[in-house]
Amino acid sequence: MAKVASHGAFQGENPLDYALPLIILQICLVIVVTRGLAYILRPLRQPRVIAEIIGGILLGPSALGRSTKFLHTVFPPESMTVLDTLANLGLLFFLFLVGLELDIAAIRRTGRKALAISLSGIALPFALGIGTSFAFRATIIKDKKDSPQAPFLVFMGVALSITAFPVLARILTELKLLTTDLGRMALSAAAVDDVMAWILLALAIALSGNNHSPIISLWVLLTAAAFVAAAFLLLKPALTWMSRRCRAGEPIKELYVCATLAAVLAAGFLTDVIGIHALFGGFIVGVVVPKDGPFAGMLAEKVEDLVSGLFLPLYFVSSGLKTNVATIAGAKSWGLLVLVIANACVGKIGGAVATALLVKIPVREAVTLGFLMNTKGLVELVVLNIGRERKVLNDEAFAIMVLMALFTTFITTPIVMAVYKPARPSAPYKRRTVGCDDGADAGGELRVLACFHSSRNIPTLLNLVEASRGTRRSKLTVYAMHLVELSERSSAITMVQRARRNGVPFFNNSGGGESGQPVVVAFEAFQQLSAVRVRAMTAISDLDTIHRDVVDSAAGKRAAVVVMPYHKELQHDGTFQSLGSPYHAINKRVLREAPCSVAVLVDRGLGGAAQVAAPNVSFSVAVLFFGGPDDREALAYATRMAEHPGVAVTLARFQPPPESSEEVADADDEAAVEAFKTKVGMVKDGSVRFEETEGRSKEEVVEAIVSMAKVNVFVVGRMPAAAPALVGNADELGPVGSYLVSPEFRTSASVLVIKRYDPATNPKSKRFDPKAGPPAATEEDVLDEAEMGRSNTVVPVLSSPMSDTA
Repeated sequence: MAKVASHGAFQGENPLDYALPLIILQICLVIVVTRGLAYILRPLRQPRVIAEIIGGILLGPSALGRSTKFLHTVFPPESMTVLDTLANLGLLFFLFLVGLELDIAAIRRTGRKALAISLSGIALPFALGIGTSFAFRATIIKDKKDSPQAPFLVFMGVALSITAFPVLARILTELKLLTTDLGRMALSAAAVDDVMAWILLALAIALSGNNHSPIISLWVLLTAAAFVAAAFLLLKPALTWMSRRCRAGEPIKELYVCATLAAVLAAGFLTDVIGIHALFGGFIVGVVVPKDGPFAGMLAEKVEDLVSGLFLPLYFVSSGLKTNVATIAGAKSWGLLVLVIANACVGKIGGAVATALLVKIPVREAVTLGFLMNTKGLVELVVLNIGRERKVLNDEAFAIMVLMALFTTFITTPIVMAVYKPARPSAPYKRRTVGCDDGADAGGELRVLACFHSSRNIPTLLNLVEASRGTRRSKLTVYAMHLVELSERSSAITMVQRARRNGVPFFNNSGGGESGQPVVVAFEAFQQLSAVRVRAMTAISDLDTIHRDVVDSAAGKRAAVVVMPYHKELQHDGTFQSLGSPYHAINKRVLREAPCSVAVLVDRGLGGAAQVAAPNVSFSVAVLFFGGPDDREALAYATRMAEHPGVAVTLARFQPPPESSEEVADADDEAAVEAFKTKVGMVKDGSVRFEETEGRSKEEVVEAIVSMAKVNVFVVGRMPAAAPALVGNADELGPVGSYLVSPEFRTSASVLVIKRYDPATNPKSKRFDPKAGPPAATEEDVLDEAEMGRSNTVVPVLSSPMSDTA
């Protein structure tokens, strides 16, 4: 394989005999296999690293590679140098990303409990790893001279004592545990473990050189320490200088990206020259990059997609091609596999659990913490591959250790889900609807959780909020939640790690780099111009579970109504295009489980492309009232909008046919309409009007609605009591709302479809028991309430066995 590219099949040449077409085929095959496995394992909530490790093993000699023809055609021996080079180059930059995730300042603030758990989670498995190494050397290491004892002991100890920080962060995020006390403690302990593991690995590499002289090993360690010191003393000031010149919301200069990536490569070259592997150089550069400001996040966005999506899976395949499960043959080998798994679990889980119990962490949390700390992953494979390259591990020992890492990581998620079921927040508040006929104070504060998927929804959302603010006597507080899909990108995990509540990161004025983001700036500017209190926040989660963030936040913030964006976006031709079935499912789950009323906002550009200033709001609102709880809730919301001096509201009451009026008539409906009529009489400028229309047939109702098509907003109930079937499928928006967004109804009006909270029809919302005692306020609650001017209602923080002091 001397040449790079072939002249083509038509010239009689086989492209697979040349380096470039062969590596392209290998990359494509790796991506298809690993992504396919990731999709298959997704229902099991497994991190993608599991699929990539399994994919590598399947492509190797353990499965597909058993076919000599396949192995020599797709992965011939002469191509492995190119594959390993690309894989290690990708790994070099991935470990740079891992270093970006590690904040040394945060590790310094690690509490005593987390530090104790981390140290015990290293010491005990390290000791058991050394003990296991003697069994290995006595059983499967044939030539003791080729496998020096000291490096072998250290490699085995490091392999059993590692906790994979990036993989653990992903698992905690998937399980909604990242920002709980348990998740914070696990991540803090894992961060300390990660740093300790790299130090121990550097020691193992230094000891495993070809020259077994202790003087040489000492020189390697001292030079490596000097390199680290130089990185902090010389490189960090330069990176800090570049970081200070990066502004949030502005593109990062190409020169800064190029200089940083060149520094990663140069550091990798220096550490390879020293003799501690090029990967250390990339990791150290990532650690010294300043974490304050947007610089680190921008670097991650530039690098991670190409590295994590394309090159990193090559490393797992490279490892899989070296893993031959068939080498584990005989009772002794399988017994060693069981021994290694048992020692890994007993050491890591036992050490963490014992220490957690000693520091008075409850048993269930302690056991969960132990299993979380037993997570392995990429760093484990790095250790094993380096050990194999240095001939410290033979093929059989390598295969056993890879299967151990795969097994311990695979069991983490299902066991944690079975053992630890955190209590959902219970919200003891009365106002769960806009219309307060349940005893709550109708003139009191209205809390709204308004969700959106992209910045294009912000102008409509802000204009709706401004139009809904009511009078100064009835205050409005809005929590604007940006719903972001959790991806496999490192930047997503980094953002989630800054969260203060369960799965819901908050942006605030003290949030460092986040405060300058355009989304936050828009809401802060709106709050300055309006009488509405606004708090911007972001939920980053998998689309299958992000509704839990919405539902739990609504309960935690004591919201009376949740505003969800419609799952379709408006196109230039006036039609709607679906964002996908997962977004539709989010809305249906929120409608089913929310602890308060829910409104679905269909955005047709309310107020134009930019926010309309508060004094200039001039909207016309039409309420289509057929009767029933949902329509009464819609009328209550529109009545609040009518209090705004720049909003004109028209109530169109559709009377049922005379023959069915006795069956449909409802005293609550009549009371709601009479209350609105009273308001009509009080308003002298004619901005509030009442119209009564007979809804005898579908045609009459459609004609009446078409006559009001020029309004800015339609407010309707989701399931009216006596509305005719205007459309065939009325799932998310109900019969009237679905017609208002159908292609046959031409209008530029946005639509707000409201479903009133009713525990009888929302069985899953009953877990938010209105009679339950208030939960202890978290640090975020205290900050939130202080900013909202209601700090006197915060429940004092109770002492918790999971709380920690630094």
